[in-house]
Amino acid sequence: MAKHWETDIRIEARQDEAGVEWHVPEEAPVALIYNGLTFAVMLATPADIWDFVYGFSLTEGIIDACGDVRSIDVNERQQGIDVSINISERCFERLKLRQGRRSLEGRTSCGLCGIDSAERLFETPKSVAAAPATIPYGAVSVAIHQLADAQPLKALNRSVHGAAWADMTGSLKLVREDVGRHNAADKLIGAMARVGMEPSDGFMLITSRASFEIVEKALRFGMQRVIALSAPTGFAIRRAKAANLMLANWSDDRLTVF
Repeated sequence: MAKHWETDIRIEARQDEAGVEWHVPEEAPVALIYNGLTFAVMLATPADIWDFVYGFSLTEGIIDACGDVRSIDVNERQQGIDVSINISERCFERLKLRQGRRSLEGRTSCGLCGIDSAERLFETPKSVAAAPATIPYGAVSVAIHQLADAQPLKALNRSVHGAAWADMTGSLKLVREDVGRHNAADKLIGAMARVGMEPSDGFMLITSRASFEIVEKALRFGMQRVIALSAPTGFAIRRAKAANLMLANWSDDRLTVF
């Protein structure tokens, strides 16, 4: 496969009239093509593409399990990255029913990806637990203090988001990065699904606000706890409450559960 896209580029810049080298993250148009049908074009950091494909496919309801994906072919071009995904006929027939009712463009700031109707936003979510989950403060603190060292891209460019999975002791098990917060969540979910991690046995850290789409992706994968490093939105809080998802914020060494 020809390599046209890197995760970051180095540019010459000026800082206080002095020349400096600066790393900036890349955004690659990633076309997700299922059985020959283009479903979405997402702007994403060109890393962990397979994880992104599996996570996006799961959280968008395109597939039900990793086994529904038969093959993935990644083709990098100067104009972007084409990902051809072969899925089961059952999943593809379902996808075709949705295709005519949605838009195809997904920007890094949007995680809805052209859903077919606003009513879908207000459907009652399936509960992920019989009652809201809890988590020890100490476990969150441990995970938070590991996170910076587990984000190599952010160390370079100071701007990408991170999504991390930690066990109930706070030990980080997986971390994925992307220019889009929901892309980072999809990459994490895809990575977890591919290795068979149980989504109820820990918590997700997200280095962004906890908006609706982050909560929705967590719910669709069966996560019970989401900790954001920025504040949640009202819509996200209501969605989490309806599904017994623990939604919390970490800031200034304080854990606030909504």
